[in-house]
Amino acid sequence: MNLNSVIFIMGVSGSGKSTIGKLLSEKTNMPFFDGDDFHPQSNIDKMTNGLPLNDEDRKEWLLTLNELAKKQLQLNSCIIVCSALKDSYREILNADIQNCVKWVHLKGSFDLISQRMKKREDHFMGANMLESQFNTLEHPLNALDINISFKPSEIVKSIMKFIEVKSEFGLFGLGVMGKSLSRNLAQRGFRLSIFNREVKGVEEDVAINFKSKYNELHNAQPFSDIKAFVNSLQIPRRIMLMVNAGETTDIVIEDLIPLLSEGDILIDGGNSNYLKTKERYDYLNSKNIHFIGVGVSGGEEGALNGPSIMPGGNKEIYNLVKPYLENIAAKDANNLPCCSYIGEEGSGHFVKMVHNGIEYVEMQLLAEVYTIFKTMGKNPDEIADILESWRVKADSYLLGITIDILRKKDGDEWLVDKIVDKAGNKGTGNWTTIATAKLGAPSTLIASALFARYISFYKEERLLASKNFNIKPSVFNIDSDDVLKAYQFARIINHYQGLKLISEAGKAYKWNLNLSEIARIWTNGCIIKSDFMIELISVLKEDDNILKHNSIIDQIKFLKPSVNKVVSQCILNELTVPCLSESVNFLNNYITGRSSANIIQAQRDYFGAHTYQRTDDASGKFYHTNW
Repeated sequence: MNLNSVIFIMGVSGSGKSTIGKLLSEKTNMPFFDGDDFHPQSNIDKMTNGLPLNDEDRKEWLLTLNELAKKQLQLNSCIIVCSALKDSYREILNADIQNCVKWVHLKGSFDLISQRMKKREDHFMGANMLESQFNTLEHPLNALDINISFKPSEIVKSIMKFIEVKSEFGLFGLGVMGKSLSRNLAQRGFRLSIFNREVKGVEEDVAINFKSKYNELHNAQPFSDIKAFVNSLQIPRRIMLMVNAGETTDIVIEDLIPLLSEGDILIDGGNSNYLKTKERYDYLNSKNIHFIGVGVSGGEEGALNGPSIMPGGNKEIYNLVKPYLENIAAKDANNLPCCSYIGEEGSGHFVKMVHNGIEYVEMQLLAEVYTIFKTMGKNPDEIADILESWRVKADSYLLGITIDILRKKDGDEWLVDKIVDKAGNKGTGNWTTIATAKLGAPSTLIASALFARYISFYKEERLLASKNFNIKPSVFNIDSDDVLKAYQFARIINHYQGLKLISEAGKAYKWNLNLSEIARIWTNGCIIKSDFMIELISVLKEDDNILKHNSIIDQIKFLKPSVNKVVSQCILNELTVPCLSESVNFLNNYITGRSSANIIQAQRDYFGAHTYQRTDDASGKFYHTNW
């Protein structure tokens, strides 16, 4: 979708169209085209001989100008002057671009224009033909009418106020992600307004300084005044919020509401909680302001070069911001944008939250792999070489950056060895774990990865416990191919659990979610992109449960002996691998036809009279026993 404009300046000959068009071009930097320059020679000859053009004469000329306008719209806004006296002529000029056209009609009396025509020299349109133009003129209903008796400077000023070149998209908040998304939007030719708050003496001229730093932002409008920022945008306004999730987002929304108009659209691009997104969606809807919750993955680099984007909200409203989001998104193997409408309300942020939960596990699994090889006595470079060899069978973005991390030196030493072993988190893993418990979906690996981070933060207690218990991992050897297979096994379980959680949320909240499409937009631009994700696109077209697919079942059967071996060796040698071991525990539990849950249910009936069903009664009747 192109939101550039064509400014057609129309009127009879002698009304000053070319003069005004050139002056307007100087003021706006829009390219200027004089329609007279595009007449075919046959038209010029006819007019030179004092013969008026008929509709058939004009048709080719008007079509040429329409093609010129279409071509220019792909590049920029432009100004075209053309008499365009009849509605039928303007329809030809408007064809296929009517939403991008603004009309300006320069009008004056016959006597005034006749006097001007007599002063013109060497022009094929003589004053004697002016009357036929006045007779032909059909007054346009959708144009800005300007009396040519005003000074040219005043006329241009009126036109500029009428066309007022406003930004088509606003970005609020210039943190790391906000800056990268701004540059991404600008590189794709969108007219942009950017805003960042000012704190005198602490944070000043952020937007202005940011604009001056990058050439692609030369057309961007920078603001530190929120009212001026809002007023700089086309209506309906499209404003993307790139601020801290939580209270800050609510404060910003409250600051914006008095300045917005009905039908404006706020887009939350932060890592917001999906439940809060639902609340904000309903709250703003009550004020006739639209809200889109958008998950954005890919970090700083992805935001600049193409992230994976997960938008949720009303689909009709999403379509109004779709051109911007799809243009800046990464592209998949078929050059389709890694951005797709997810579903209603907070579904976009929910899917992004689960993306992050899957990401937690993928990171933890690589950390466990590193720990295994380190315990085997290998240095970071040697571990990186092993992981590099894995890329043929298990390539992913996270695998690639882990290799880079392991090879990074700080002087003569590896940097990774100098990093304190305390892993932080920003809350999405916590939210995912709460959501999986709330929905009754067994995303056990996400919980394990989250709790591994929590345990890591108890650094002082861990150091003391290490002395008190004096249990240390013993050096052992295990085939690196078995470690690879254990890693692949756990990744399959991780993706099953994450996608299962999304599926359960779709059912609970009545979101019509397409898991195959979600996998597709995760194949590029995001942190969990991988070769396995590409494989899952076709798998998920057959069933939302990947563990029912024959190819996945075959992989699990092939990989399981290795993960059993690796996990058992780690446990026997006092090495902690919470996600690798949980992947085995989960599958063993999942594939058990008759589990120990009958004991649990009997216990519940014993102390709480919660009842139970019997294996020898197919009716589903519930029983209670006086134990």
